[in-house]
Amino acid sequence: MKLFITAISMLTVSAVCAQNISGGVKGGVNVTNFTGGDFNDVKKTALVGFHAGGYLNFSLGGVSIQPEVLVSTGGATLEDQGNKVDVKLTYISVPVMVKFNPGGGFYLEAGPQVGFKISEDVKNQTVGDFAKSLDLSAGAGLGYSFGKLGIGGRYLVGLSKVGDFDSGNVDPDFKNSTIQVGLFLKLGK
Repeated sequence: MKLFITAISMLTVSAVCAQNISGGVKGGVNVTNFTGGDFNDVKKTALVGFHAGGYLNFSLGGVSIQPEVLVSTGGATLEDQGNKVDVKLTYISVPVMVKFNPGGGFYLEAGPQVGFKISEDVKNQTVGDFAKSLDLSAGAGLGYSFGKLGIGGRYLVGLSKVGDFDSGNVDPDFKNSTIQVGLFLKLGK
């Protein structure tokens, strides 16, 4: 059994190393909000932010695997009795997308994302930490590549609870919801 696992591992590593590997940079706009949870009379509206970072792409023919490392914002604007508060969360996000390339420059993608909170900005915060340190989500998107430049859109649905507090007004069992639209630039071959 050990020999079989070793052989499969070596074949997998060889196949990945022999394939086309490319990389690049990407960035764009995030439109984020919170979904789920019980916000009682607190109104939620979308917050506009950004994402920026880099990626590697391991091509396996018509399918590729694309891990990324991005600085990405999240959050929402909360309004309670006329008082508006922007909840701004910043993450180091690590999506791993499986991209399907049917041809003609178009692609479809889907995969998981892990976010590590690096900062939060909540004015007049009365709780310790507003958001948990780890955020899990699933993403799906599409895009078009024309040469070294491309454009893409992605929707990320939160899978893990964001809130890290106890409050009478808001149930902390809500999740991040993000729409990303951006540009990417392929570097190298």
